[in-house]
Amino acid sequence: MNTPLSITAFYASLLALLLLTLSFKVIRLRLKHKIGIGDGGQESLAAAIRVHGNFIEYIPLALILLGAYELNGADNLWVHILGGALFTGRILHAIGLTKTIGASVQRQLGMMITFLVLLILSIENIRLFLST
Repeated sequence: MNTPLSITAFYASLLALLLLTLSFKVIRLRLKHKIGIGDGGQESLAAAIRVHGNFIEYIPLALILLGAYELNGADNLWVHILGGALFTGRILHAIGLTKTIGASVQRQLGMMITFLVLLILSIENIRLFLST
C-alpha cells in the first residue's frame, strides 16, 4: 500500500543514488589529478563537474513538482511514468556528457526528457490546481 509521497520517495531515492555516483566520480577525478577547487584544465574533471552541476540544477524542482503531482491526486501510473522518465533522462544525460563534452545523442535526449517531464508536471499541477 502506498502512503503519501511513497512513489516520489522511491524516485528521489533512485536519483539520490545517481547523485552519489556522480559525486564520487568528481571526487575520484579530483584525487587523481590532485585538484581541490575548479577543474585545473582537466577536461574529464570539467565534464564530471558539469554533469553533477546540471543534475543539481534540475532535480530539486523536478522532485518538488513530482511530489506535488502525487499529493494532488495524480494517478499512480502517471507518477511512475514521469518519475521513471526523469530518472532515465538523467542517466542518459550523464552517459552522454561522460562520452564527450560536445553534443551527443544521449546528452540531448536526456535533456529533452528532463525538460518534457518538467513541462508536463508544471502543466498538470496547474491543471489540478485550477480544477479544484
